[in-house]
Amino acid sequence: MSTSDVSHLSAIPAEDADADTLFKKIAWRLMPFLTMGYLISQIDRMNISFAKIQMLDELKFSETIYGLGAGIFFIGYCAFEVPSNLIIKRIGARLWLGSIMIVWGITSAATMFVTTPMSFYVIRFLLGVAEAGFFPGVLYYMTFWFTSRQRGRMTAILMTSIAVSGLIVGPVSGAILRGANGVLGLGGWQWLFLIEGFPAVILGVVWCLLMESRPEDARWLKAEEKAMVAHQLREDALAAPHGGEGATVSSVVKSLPVWGLSLIYTCYGMAFFGIVFWLPTIIKGTGVDDPLTIGLLTAIPWGVSVVGMITVAAYTDKKQNSRQVLIALALLSAAGFSLALMANSTAVALLAMTIAMFGVMASMPVFWNFPTRLFSGVAAGVTIAIIISVGNFSGLISPYVVGWSKDTFGTLDIALYLFAGSMLMAVPLLVALPRRLDPPKT
Repeated sequence: MSTSDVSHLSAIPAEDADADTLFKKIAWRLMPFLTMGYLISQIDRMNISFAKIQMLDELKFSETIYGLGAGIFFIGYCAFEVPSNLIIKRIGARLWLGSIMIVWGITSAATMFVTTPMSFYVIRFLLGVAEAGFFPGVLYYMTFWFTSRQRGRMTAILMTSIAVSGLIVGPVSGAILRGANGVLGLGGWQWLFLIEGFPAVILGVVWCLLMESRPEDARWLKAEEKAMVAHQLREDALAAPHGGEGATVSSVVKSLPVWGLSLIYTCYGMAFFGIVFWLPTIIKGTGVDDPLTIGLLTAIPWGVSVVGMITVAAYTDKKQNSRQVLIALALLSAAGFSLALMANSTAVALLAMTIAMFGVMASMPVFWNFPTRLFSGVAAGVTIAIIISVGNFSGLISPYVVGWSKDTFGTLDIALYLFAGSMLMAVPLLVALPRRLDPPKT
């Protein structure tokens, strides 16, 4: 069938039932790869918090050095997100996202060779550069395949990978630290980076071989299915509040809602990165020393968060009350961090961090219902990249403040106040968002 035939077919309205069936077919093809890639990226980002258990003593690093190194990741990450999303438009998602996975896997594994604070800072910066384009690239990639209605559900599925990765990385990293320490003269933390960096390389090669950049490249879609996707996406773009494909990069930069959403994402990031990089330390501080036990205990908050992300996303899809749910979750998370300040046992600390993490993690997929309604096309990619870039600067601030406060005062209380306060700060920002960004009532 010729291009003109496809263009003619794309003008034919598709039945909703047929469109839903088609988008389910696309989801079953794409989402396993996307979620696996995002899961691995989170593992390669989180595992430093477990390597820390052995790494700091062996390399004689302070908590401040660790916090700065953990945070420097986000300088490279934030600096290269927008350029990466512009590159994906030019060379295609198949080659670009696959290459990103291969490079970050190699870089993550190379962390095993760190010996000095400077080498630690450099490798963390390079890992941030390598990973920068993946998450915003995936969100942008989904705009080529799904309408805004489907993207809400797909984003929820994608972001459960964060919690699932936390569920996996604790026990696996704990087992590696305990079982591989000293093998072939390497520390357990070195084996951790080597073993957990390898899957990204494999998936990147598979991605380059099997995935397609756009529906028109997919040999597993019939011509009429490609036309139906094109029609659905065009209708969805025209319905975007800011004019769909006609929106410019300049209009994104000047959009107040974009910057409001960026600040909200920054609030989430302050709390989230505190949990990611310091949860094992919090558990260890309650008197638990065995690496595997620490890993198993940290899996509990992540496991609860998996359930929370799925159930809360399903609830908001049904009730269409994203704003109210996000406000309630922010208050719940702040309460959890406040409870952690009073924890006097492992059980209470674990309960408090589970509540705090539930609030933060269940907010993530619901939050992305807002920015994906703002723009489409290239403007959508820039919107996503700006929000993530601004929000992820909290990843530089949060770990450093925690490390500094731990070295200076010997406690994490200041950090917990910071996390609780950041979640409370999200509440007035959520209230101030324009009403036009709320999901349509059904």
